[in-house]
Amino acid sequence: MHCTFVRINNSDSMKKIVLAITGASGSIYARQIIEKLLEHNHQWAELAVVMSENAKTVWETELGNTDYQKYPVNYYSLNDYNAPFASGSAGYDTMIIAPCSMGTLGRIANGLSTDLIGRAADVILKERRKLICVVRETPLNLIHIRNMETITLAGGIICPAIPSFYSNPTTIEELTATVTHRVLDLAGINHRSFRWGSKD
Repeated sequence: MHCTFVRINNSDSMKKIVLAITGASGSIYARQIIEKLLEHNHQWAELAVVMSENAKTVWETELGNTDYQKYPVNYYSLNDYNAPFASGSAGYDTMIIAPCSMGTLGRIANGLSTDLIGRAADVILKERRKLICVVRETPLNLIHIRNMETITLAGGIICPAIPSFYSNPTTIEELTATVTHRVLDLAGINHRSFRWGSKD
């Protein structure tokens, strides 16, 4: 499934971002990240989305819709190895996996590029670019922890989908946004959000 989006800025210095959505619980994080990135589209040149079939099922179950189809971004099939970000030469500098299942994490940690998500993550790591894994599982077993260690040692960032409460969120959207905003920070996207110690 492909959908055309309007390039806001043709500068080569603008970010090229891949968002991968896996079948872990937490579709709300993926939705918020897409919507926030579109809101701040002056900060990136390209946004690509790759989504597993399980991710679509979980989205429909948790959010009650198929809105993942409606966003003006480039969508790629899980088996589309012709996607530009399957090669380091395309210059994608940031990959966000949200939510990131433990299966996906394990395949990345062990270099198994069995689908486009794994291949893209492998490319990001080998090119020494930014991989952000928004892992969603509890409790964690030793295999999960060691896979997180491996990805961290390889240069990736493990950002657990653990909301914070010091901003006194009053809705699920506000609560999950405490994770979403942290992901945007890690991706280098400037945005307004609650900041500890700030009076704004």
